[in-house]
Amino acid sequence: MSALQTGESALPRPRSDAARNRRRLLDVARAALAGDGEITMQSVAKAAGVGQGTIYRHFPTREALLLAVYRDDFDALVAAAYGLLKDNPPDRALRLWLDDLAVFGRKKHALADVLDAATRAELHDEQYNRIIGAIDAILTTGVQTGALRADLHPDEVLPLVAFLWQLDTRTDPRIPHLLDLVLDAARAGRAPR
Repeated sequence: MSALQTGESALPRPRSDAARNRRRLLDVARAALAGDGEITMQSVAKAAGVGQGTIYRHFPTREALLLAVYRDDFDALVAAAYGLLKDNPPDRALRLWLDDLAVFGRKKHALADVLDAATRAELHDEQYNRIIGAIDAILTTGVQTGALRADLHPDEVLPLVAFLWQLDTRTDPRIPHLLDLVLDAARAGRAPR
């Protein structure tokens, strides 16, 4: 029986040490970005304890490495929405996820300077529907449980929190209060005007 008949991928799986190296490189690059943001392929390889060939085998350019960090963080953001919803009431899940969104926004700003405009546009297009889907999951459950208002649509949440892209999410003390205000507006019992 072929791999296609069994539903398995015909592509070989990466060796476990290769997968560990890739994960380690992403983690080191992410940590470096959280610091001063100035990273080189050589400094990441050295900090990850791998050779130059290993980093270039996984990521042929610095931009490819940073793009992989961005995508990895985005995947974690989307997954967090579903995980938080599983473990919390919908209104609490939404508020916690908005905190995650603020952290992601800070990382996105750090990467914006190094990713070219075409790459940023491609990322937006490829990931917009996934983030709207994550928001929709929280809002739908919130409406079903009576915790969140029914007239709030997923594509309205991002404009409501657009201030996250204007403020320094590392230091601005207003952000938690602003996110609380967004949540207060999203809770059920608010009459539409």
